[in-house]
Amino acid sequence: MEIYKTQSQIAAKHNWLLSLVVLVLITFGVLALTQGIALVMIPFLFNISYEDILPLFTGELSYPNGRMAMLFLQGIGGGLAFFIAGWLFSKVVEKASLGWQQQFARVKFNYLLLLLPLLFGFMLFDAKVIEWNMNINFPAFLEGFETFAREMEDQAMKMTKFLTDFQDFGEFLAGVLVIGVLAGIGEEYFFRGVLQPKLHRYLGNAHAGVWLAAFVFSAIHFQFFGFFPRLLLGALFGYLYLYSGSLVYPIVGHVLNNSFTIVMVYLNKLGVVEFDIEDPEGVSWYTVVLGLIVFVVCMRLFVQQNKQKSSHGEVAEGI
Repeated sequence: MEIYKTQSQIAAKHNWLLSLVVLVLITFGVLALTQGIALVMIPFLFNISYEDILPLFTGELSYPNGRMAMLFLQGIGGGLAFFIAGWLFSKVVEKASLGWQQQFARVKFNYLLLLLPLLFGFMLFDAKVIEWNMNINFPAFLEGFETFAREMEDQAMKMTKFLTDFQDFGEFLAGVLVIGVLAGIGEEYFFRGVLQPKLHRYLGNAHAGVWLAAFVFSAIHFQFFGFFPRLLLGALFGYLYLYSGSLVYPIVGHVLNNSFTIVMVYLNKLGVVEFDIEDPEGVSWYTVVLGLIVFVVCMRLFVQQNKQKSSHGEVAEGI
């Protein structure tokens, strides 16, 4: 079970709306502040003028260090920002403890190794969900929304391809650090470490807390045609935390998931493997079924082994 211990009045169940409003305000404030600081620093660190920064957001401008500048912006204003927002809210506003000593004490090396086949099986199964989600067709009365969502998806994919079109090993390492490590740590600390246990307490249902936190996690990426696979991924990380009582597992899982994609993109560029980040249709149904079986077996083993533990923390203790 999640650990989130606090006796602050704002964390009390009857103050749920105020608490969530404050969390939202802090989060968007930190995101705006960190991105603003990063934008101010880019001209000095990467020798790119302020008027040339905006075209970088569309991947139109080709600077030798433009990709590193955008990765810097993504790292400071993305993963790191979510970590700062979660830390400020939990420590300053609610004076909460995530019980890191307990979190680390619950980590077992063999369970960490189990994440490898578990995630691999999930990725194979999720490939079909990605394919289905990308090809959703809306009814005629939602044509306007579909056009808008497609344009946002195309723009997001264009930026993703720009960020991951690594020209050398240094850019590749920066991509792993920003998209893999910082995003994994920051997003899991915020969505699973802070938001999920709060929703668990407010809703009175652990599963509702997992899925609602996963919903917010997916929705905040503003990519509808990738919404459902990201929703499932968020729920997976949520259950890893719920059943283990350690945030380390979803953090490691998130880092591995993101880093695997980065590695595959880079190996494809080097001609070592064939991997198209835009085309999930290459996975056969046999592979998907095999992946689902591997995932279910590994997940059941993970849950059963962690159920045997006798020590579980209290979720979102409050007044």
